[in-house]
Amino acid sequence: MADKLRVMISEERISKRIKELAEQISRDYEGKSVHLVCILKGSAFFCCDLAKRITVPVTLDFMSVSSYGNETISSGRVRIVKDLDESIQGDDVLIIEDIIDSGRTLAYLMDLLGTRAPASLNICTLLDKPDRRVTDVYVKYVGFEIPDEFVVGYGLDFQQKYRNLPYVAVIE
Repeated sequence: MADKLRVMISEERISKRIKELAEQISRDYEGKSVHLVCILKGSAFFCCDLAKRITVPVTLDFMSVSSYGNETISSGRVRIVKDLDESIQGDDVLIIEDIIDSGRTLAYLMDLLGTRAPASLNICTLLDKPDRRVTDVYVKYVGFEIPDEFVVGYGLDFQQKYRNLPYVAVIE
């Protein structure tokens, strides 16, 4: 039986908000370059669309971390699946995430990447679920604040399905 999906954030709203975030990031990093750390797999769509719209020089690297496996609730344990390929020492680093809920993964990444001596280290997320927060983490750039519902689309998946949807939806 197919899952029933309800659109939460349309493709048009996502595109408009990414443009606004890119303008803000471009202003904040004016005269500098920004090193984007895309958290795979979910952030790939968001990171690429954002990077195309940032007007300052951009470099890019990827990390893969896991705290979910095939579950809909975080296990609370963060595991590095793929680390960065290059040093971030002295770089202005912006972690690009698809969604932040408990905050554990991002708190772990901020601590880990902070030990690598970047010039600055901030977070940009497409979606933020503050009602699920169990670990305090400062997120400088937030696309959308959403309620505590399980969402898919625009990079987010459920058991590897629905990443390719051009919008964010709730599975009902």
